[in-house]
Amino acid sequence: MNNDKAVATFFELKESQAISEPADLDELWAALEPIGRDFMLGAWSGGELPSGHAMDGQLKQVNWHGKTFDAYHDVKPLVCRDDEGNLYSNKELGKGEASLWAVEFRGETTAAMVYDGQPVIDHFKKVDDTHVMGIMNGKTSLVRDKHFYFYLERE
Repeated sequence: MNNDKAVATFFELKESQAISEPADLDELWAALEPIGRDFMLGAWSGGELPSGHAMDGQLKQVNWHGKTFDAYHDVKPLVCRDDEGNLYSNKELGKGEASLWAVEFRGETTAAMVYDGQPVIDHFKKVDDTHVMGIMNGKTSLVRDKHFYFYLERE
């Protein structure tokens, strides 16, 4: 799949929220370009790319809004909404916050968010100037060797 096809496929999946095969999402991921850490700085809203992973739907249940990258070592991975609609960093659920690193994943170095309190890394690749695709990776996020797939949209 080339980059143009990957971008079109990404937006189709984002809109439809259809459950995709992990292999198809991996092919989409492979066609996107890696990014540096600076690209991720700022506030992002997010959503999932359903794949049948056990986490599908769980972020919505905790009113997950997105992630905020204030600096390389000041990342709020689980920005949620409280009952009044206010945004807050859910440190309890995230077991702390996170940092932004450049990490090799599948043979490419790209921006990645490393959680402070759990063995989880979110890897990011560029869809366009306002969207990234993410793959959650780590000991606690792999379910039957499947990753959790999501997206972020720059606010």
